[in-house]
Amino acid sequence: MRDRAIAWLAENVSAHRLQHILGVEQMCIELARCHRVDPLKAAQAGLLHDLAKFFKPTRLLEIAKRNGLEIDPICQANPHLLHADASAIVARDEFGINDREILDAICNHTLGRPQMSPLSCIVFVADALEPNRGKTPELEAMRQVSWQNLYKSVQQTCDYSLKCLVDSNKTIHPRVILTRNWALQIVKKQMEKATCNS
Repeated sequence: MRDRAIAWLAENVSAHRLQHILGVEQMCIELARCHRVDPLKAAQAGLLHDLAKFFKPTRLLEIAKRNGLEIDPICQANPHLLHADASAIVARDEFGINDREILDAICNHTLGRPQMSPLSCIVFVADALEPNRGKTPELEAMRQVSWQNLYKSVQQTCDYSLKCLVDSNKTIHPRVILTRNWALQIVKKQMEKATCNS
């Protein structure tokens, strides 16, 4: 399946995007091993997460409508946000992926979602932090956190995305904020538990 997926991607995304996808796949495998998640599932979700990245807005909207996806006003105005859900549909229809956890991880890789599974958290974080994203001190520090605390990493990834969106005057989808607050609550509970046990 991997070779077929890479061949499909080579025809449907840019060379630069394919490099990013392979970086996400590799980081997903490494994070999965670190956090005791199935590395094969992580590899598949990472490899297939951006299948629809280069689909035109009209095609993304058409796929969403055809598959009964909710299209909120923000996604209607910014159809590229639907590429995550559309990628999961392509993964199912083109590559026979029926594992709900893998499909959910693909769906959640852009905006996140409260109560995400550890696999979804891994793909969400790897999409933002894979090595091809850059080597700034901020990103390197965030990568270090990703090996230590997956939920802290989700929170930091949301914070980073929100800052970038605000700085570039772009629309913010509320799911990013909901995801950030959910991860933050988990981190706070972890800290409280650690304090009680010390």
